[in-house]
Amino acid sequence: MKKQPAVYILASKRNGTLYTGVTSNLVKRIWEHKNDFVEGFSKRYAVHQLVWYEVHETMESAIQREKRVKGWKRAWKLELIEKLNPDWHDLYQKIL
Repeated sequence: MKKQPAVYILASKRNGTLYTGVTSNLVKRIWEHKNDFVEGFSKRYAVHQLVWYEVHETMESAIQREKRVKGWKRAWKLELIEKLNPDWHDLYQKIL
């Protein structure tokens, strides 16, 4: 399978707890989050809904973007999500 770097945001629910991550395989990584294969924050707080993602050409650019987004204020992250996904649908089926 070809690697496709991506940055993503998961949510526990609309306006709920958010988790920002980076991966080279978005489908696999979100499946891992949804099935609690990932120990830590997303499992502890039931953050399983893919509400935003952005594909990148390289892992370097994806990692840089993830770091920027993680440093943002919560309001900016909410705005980013609502621009792409105003109803906060789980986008996982869209990427399959």
